[in-house]
Amino acid sequence: MAEFPQLSKDHYPSVYIEDTDELLPRKVDQNLRYALFKVIARGGKCLVQSCKDMNLNRYICYKSLLPEYQDDVIEQQRFVREARVTAMLQHPNTVPTYELGRDNRGRYYFTMKLVHGYTFREVLDFRERYDLTQMMDVMIQIAHALEYAHTHGVIHRDIKPENILVGPFGEVLLMDWGLAKVRSRNGENSDLPQGADVIAADPTITMHGKLEGTLCYMSPEQIRREPDIDARTDLFSLGAILYEILTGRTPVESEDRTTDEVIADTLNKEPEKPSAISAFQVPRRLESITLQCLKKNAADRPASASVLIRMLQQGW
Repeated sequence: MAEFPQLSKDHYPSVYIEDTDELLPRKVDQNLRYALFKVIARGGKCLVQSCKDMNLNRYICYKSLLPEYQDDVIEQQRFVREARVTAMLQHPNTVPTYELGRDNRGRYYFTMKLVHGYTFREVLDFRERYDLTQMMDVMIQIAHALEYAHTHGVIHRDIKPENILVGPFGEVLLMDWGLAKVRSRNGENSDLPQGADVIAADPTITMHGKLEGTLCYMSPEQIRREPDIDARTDLFSLGAILYEILTGRTPVESEDRTTDEVIADTLNKEPEKPSAISAFQVPRRLESITLQCLKKNAADRPASASVLIRMLQQGW
């Protein structure tokens, strides 16, 4: 049984007394607080960088809108919502958020814990190296994060392997709450207006047009854009990842297929049993749990993330 990938010690700088005991200047210039920026990822509508917090002498994650979206009022609102949702969901399997602010040009940013690790997509690319128990431990921890979020009325809506980070010290983190659905106090639909009326042709990327989420992992009700979707849409997405763990492919084949074909299969076609297509032996109970999560009707899925956790923790 292999361990999850380890990073070199260069990623973990030592803590020295010269760094811990250096006094702050009497007058702190907030414009000089963050330095030594380095791009981590550029995609969607945001730029993610690492940088050094000069006040605390630590490296952190700094997220901002890409230049072409910095003056877009709707994208600003989405960005602020993501920052605050991430900050308000304080759970061991979510990323600690430090600050939401504007830079000296008035542009929004927020800072988070910088976690070195690998996405679950990178882990799945080497699926044969890992024991199924390791994979299920990751899924249980993500389900705990969802249980916590759902208890607070937040639906993630973009569960996918790329948004799960596995660290070398046992960290499992559910990332990217940019598409989170948050209810209003009066129960009205709180979704922000949509962007360009376009569906992305690539079903593996997050779409910002008619559909919000990643097509291969979206529930039927999310594809139909039903206004009253609930926490069980996230359980469908988690089921899609479980299916991929067991089979090496998503429940709906997307390679060399059009978006319309993927949507039609998600809405109408039952996925094959994992045991029928997997190169590995599939425990019957895990197969049953996975297929239950992937039911077209939300009422037929596990009732909650806590129920799913209990199911995954039982002997399989």
